[in-house]
Amino acid sequence: MNYDDEEPQPLVTIVFLANDGKTIEVPAGSNLLRMSLRKQGGIPFKCGGGICGTCRCLLEEGAENTAAPTKKERNHISDEHLALGYRLACQTTLTGPLKVSWVPLEQRKKLPSGQPDHSTMGPRLLAKEGSS
Repeated sequence: MNYDDEEPQPLVTIVFLANDGKTIEVPAGSNLLRMSLRKQGGIPFKCGGGICGTCRCLLEEGAENTAAPTKKERNHISDEHLALGYRLACQTTLTGPLKVSWVPLEQRKKLPSGQPDHSTMGPRLLAKEGSS
């Protein structure tokens, strides 16, 4: 196989809103969490495999520029929250530009065990709750 003849992947832009708007360019088809790790985007993570839910984030703009949610995501995120743009970064493949935010681990509600509750609502919903 000759890789020199392959077309290079177009670059897409990711803006990490919860990391002071840090902006990077990555090849289309990239995984959101992997690119966050490689480029110090700041999305929190633990397992990286769709099991723990730690990398739950909100696609503020560009949700249409991602592959469909996976079964693992549907185990952690309700249809309602998926429709609002919530995803697991470890399960999200990029096809175009997006802007992403997340609630830092230290600001997430705690479970009785003292561990962060990764199902807690993200920034958009927290802002709405705080305004009432």
